Amino acid sequence: MSVSWAHAAYVLARGLDYLGTAVFLGGLAFLAAVWPAGAGVAGARRLVGTGWVLGIIGTVAAIGLEGVWASGRPVADAFDTALLSQVLDVHFGRVWFARALLWVLAGVVLAGLLRGGARSARSLAWRVGAGAVGLGLLRTSGMTGHATDAPSPGWAQVADLVHLVGICLWIGGLAMLLFGVLPRRRPDELGTVVPRYSRLAMISVGLIVIAGVVLALQVLGSVEAVLHTGYGRLLLVKVGIVALVLLVAQASRGWVARRLDFAVVLRGDAATVRPFVYSVAAETVLVVFVLIAASFLVTASPGR
Repeated sequence: MSVSWAHAAYVLARGLDYLGTAVFLGGLAFLAAVWPAGAGVAGARRLVGTGWVLGIIGTVAAIGLEGVWASGRPVADAFDTALLSQVLDVHFGRVWFARALLWVLAGVVLAGLLRGGARSARSLAWRVGAGAVGLGLLRTSGMTGHATDAPSPGWAQVADLVHLVGICLWIGGLAMLLFGVLPRRRPDELGTVVPRYSRLAMISVGLIVIAGVVLALQVLGSVEAVLHTGYGRLLLVKVGIVALVLLVAQASRGWVARRLDFAVVLRGDAATVRPFVYSVAAETVLVVFVLIAASFLVTASPGR
């Protein structure tokens, strides 16, 4: 029983880490590339702060829970010093300890944004710093995944990195739209930010799909393995949820094409904007399930 609880807790920790990474890095990218003025908006600032907290909690918890899951010990032993020492002596522990330190550096990046607001979001120095820390966080995530065991690990890890970049841009942008932009219903922001994100989302989805196909073939090796292994079937569940998200996203794109100008003219009238809010909210909820599926995938064996 302790093993199953340890597995569930480990999956939860990895899910928190994925969600925090996507919201934090995707939110920072959104503020830097799409909506710099949002760095001074309370809702946007709370969102990236929440992403940072979730990310560091998920990372630290995963280090301890990796040990109890691998050893079959109770969850209560997650932060036993002897067990932690063993975890930190192996590849996973060393990489994830570095990841925890990167989250500390990410806190410096976040503090710079909160202190400087839009000025920081537009600053080349801040963007370079945020990009370097973000690349480190994404890279450490892939250094302990199944991509390292692929027949061509170099290509697999490049695909994994591109896949994660697309996910962060997509999910972080959705969250920023839902909690930062749309509650304000300001016509100038709707007319500028929504089309920009719509274009970014299309690029992100393209990166996710292309890199995801390459990564799946590298990890599983064949279409047959997708259909006849538990890992493959779980991957199909994830793909099915993504397809459902894309169907919902079509409603958002339709609203942007047909109703955005009308919403701007009506100065963000609530009744006019509401269908778009519902669509973005539905997308955001569904992508959380995508992250849950991803959390199960990292603890599953591709050969089973």
